[in-house]
Order: sequence, then structure tokens, then C-alpha cells
Amino acid sequence: MKIKSIAALLALCSAFSSAHAANISYTGQFANDNDVVLINFTIDALSTIGLRTWSYAGGVNAAGTTIARGGFDPIIALWDASGAYIDEQDDALCPKAAKDAVTQQCLDINFSKKLAAGTYTVSLTQWNNFYVDENLADGFYYKVSQETNFRNGFVDDYGSKRNGLWALDILNVNAVGAAAAVPEPATLGLMGLAMVGMAGLRRRRKSV
Repeated sequence: MKIKSIAALLALCSAFSSAHAANISYTGQFANDNDVVLINFTIDALSTIGLRTWSYAGGVNAAGTTIARGGFDPIIALWDASGAYIDEQDDALCPKAAKDAVTQQCLDINFSKKLAAGTYTVSLTQWNNFYVDENLADGFYYKVSQETNFRNGFVDDYGSKRNGLWALDILNVNAVGAAAAVPEPATLGLMGLAMVGMAGLRRRRKSV
């Protein structure tokens, strides 16, 4: 398993800070199907933030960039400054997410959450690489089930071959830095990872 830090992306881009809420777009590419991207953001007051992906079905992100379809089936989870779990979304489902032209599935993320002022972390993984427990420090694991396609690279729940591209918007936040498309963010060991065997579990899908 690899944990990827968005810090490497931010170091390659012009940093900015603002007292006003902003929409920030990130793009990248997983090299491995069990990679994890972590992105920190801050908000200055009670706000409803948004998290939206575009790379499964494609579309136009908050920066006005057209994102090609074909990326993996994403999962996002939200964590507070202590690393405690807040919420997650696997698939937004139709009509909250766009329909992929090939698979006819709506598996991108379209998630919103009201949060108090503070610092938070978003994790982005491919299905079915879920968090181990309700603290970010516990890491992530493959959820083993009868569906084995995930272990063969970037393949969705329906057997469709995908790629490692991802695109994520973080909306209505006060954040530092903007990321450009970088194919391989540097790996950084931020936490101890626990491996657990979870045979026979079914896939979780949450719609928010």
C-alpha cells in the first residue's frame, strides 16, 4: 500500500492564501490501484463544503478544465484535524453524478458537508480500498469480497477496465496552494498502516 501526500503537488504550484472561500481543483494519476491521496484544507467559519470528482464519467471541473472520462471508481472520506473520521461517499449515483458514456454508471463523487471552522483532510482512494477504522492513522485496506476485479488494477465494480487518472474539486473552502496535473505525487509515510483480513464483506455504497 502507498500513501500519497498532496504536499508534493502543492510544492510544484504557486501558493496562495485568501480570507475568502474558494473552489480548488486537483488532478493527478495513481500508479497503483491501492494508492491513497490526502489533501488538507481549512475553513475560517461554519461552512458547507463540497467534494466532487470528475474522472470516472468526465466533465468540466471548477477550474473550467475538461476532464476526460475513463478514470477509476473513486471513494472519498473526510477527517478532522485529529484524524477522526467524519463521513464518506463511495458513489453519488444518478442524477447527482454524471453517467459514464461507456458503462452507463454514475460512480463519481458529489458530496457536501457542513463543517465548523478548522483544518480537515480528504482522502481519495479507488474502490474498494476503504479505511481500516475510524481514524486516519489506521490506514486503508482492500475490502475482500467475491468481487475480485479490483486486484487486477483499475477495474470497476462492473468489470470495466479503467485508468489511474483522478480529478477532485474541493469547494467553498479557505485553502493554501493550488495543484496542477502531476502524474506521480511523491510518496510520504505519514502514518502507520494496519492490515486486516476482511473476507466475505460486501461493498459499502453511501449516497449523500
